[in-house]
Amino acid sequence: MTQNPPDFPLHALFEAQHAASRAQVDVPLSLRRDRLGRLRDLIETHAAALSDAVEADFGVRSRSLTEAADLFVLRAGMAQLHKELPRWMKRHRVRTPFYLLPARGYIQPQPLGVVGVIGPWNYPLQLTLGPAATALAAGNRVMLKPSELTPQSSALMASLVHQTFAADEFCVVQGGSDVAQAFSRLPFDHLFFTGSTQVGRQVAAAAAANLTPTTLELGGKSPCIIDASCDLQDAAIKIAHGKLLNAGQTCIAPDYVMLPRGTEAAFESAYWAAASKLFPSFEGNPDYASIVSERHRVRLLALVDEARKQGARVSGWDVTPSADSARRQLAPALVFDVRPDARLMTEEIFGPVLPVFSYGSLDEAIATINARPRPLALYWFGRDDANRDKVLMRTVSGGVSVNDTLMHVAHEHLPFGGVGESGWGAYHGKVGFLRFTQEKPVLVQSRFAMGHLFYPPYGKRFAQVIGLLKRWL
Repeated sequence: MTQNPPDFPLHALFEAQHAASRAQVDVPLSLRRDRLGRLRDLIETHAAALSDAVEADFGVRSRSLTEAADLFVLRAGMAQLHKELPRWMKRHRVRTPFYLLPARGYIQPQPLGVVGVIGPWNYPLQLTLGPAATALAAGNRVMLKPSELTPQSSALMASLVHQTFAADEFCVVQGGSDVAQAFSRLPFDHLFFTGSTQVGRQVAAAAAANLTPTTLELGGKSPCIIDASCDLQDAAIKIAHGKLLNAGQTCIAPDYVMLPRGTEAAFESAYWAAASKLFPSFEGNPDYASIVSERHRVRLLALVDEARKQGARVSGWDVTPSADSARRQLAPALVFDVRPDARLMTEEIFGPVLPVFSYGSLDEAIATINARPRPLALYWFGRDDANRDKVLMRTVSGGVSVNDTLMHVAHEHLPFGGVGESGWGAYHGKVGFLRFTQEKPVLVQSRFAMGHLFYPPYGKRFAQVIGLLKRWL
């Protein structure tokens, strides 16, 4: 067995995995399922300890939230991988065009080799071990770099993976931004990154030097459109849930709301009623997550303070809150009349602050969305099918939930990923398996092949053959 990460520098770990991936190109179903099983057992055996580590990193982060948003999603994904792997791994025939008959063609799925995964801090288990599990299922070796902002979760993952896997199978690399930069420069066969658009640009640039293909799961400004036909009470609680889950520290959280002009007061009332139902209190509530660091909390306060100074109305904060620094639990806020150039509208918020805009017509709302970079998610609430379809057809986003928020990410048969500045490439389910797979095309020629009819020297016979084939196209 290869030595484990504590004995290996970064480049040596990569070289060990690279050599192992080239020595065993064909990775059988039994080994893939064995690796998935070991990862599943790791999660099941140490679920409580992992949840405790996540809470320690945040300050307040309930086990129930980690169970629902991290561990349950991981279990569901791995169960699907285990079940579907035999079918996804099989080579499959493809239809051969008549002008190549009697040759036959098929697709042979193969592992890429070594996959690097750089994970974020907001869901430190799901968004690291999820892509890693999919890459392992696809037959790859995996190097994982978790976030330095969740050091206890990262350290525990590293220790557990070290105990469960050989370093040339799956290893965890810890460290700060300098390690992340060096990690990005390794010549992986694929590099998977989840994080901010700003850092995603740096990762893409580093990977490009090696022509390393990337999947970038970024963020952005995900809009929530309330149609005049919607049930406002139902919409409010689903928006509040999507926004306040993990205190807004979710890449697909609603980033701003657009509602018909004249319904502002009704929405404001419905939102606060919904928020109070979900969280009867915020400070000291074990169900309401902390902001991950004091730096992030101060940034959120500064965003709202800037908007207020520019004339915005802040609902929910009578004065600038001074949350307990040990807990960093920041109460929610609605912000009305935000200027389009305010930082609240040019940066991903990643906190429990929700700007609210009014529109006069649906065309106006669509134009506002399309004037901005394409979002990772879009949410629409209403009962008017024509308006719904208009929004779906005239906007482009990474994913959509209709009459809900967040839930499309839990659907393993729906690909998850961004578009434009919200990222590129998708994963989950079969799409994720194929993301980490080389679908190698193979043509098997027949001894009765007629390819010689296309060989030079060209002349009358060639012209006759081409003329005949053109009639069939």
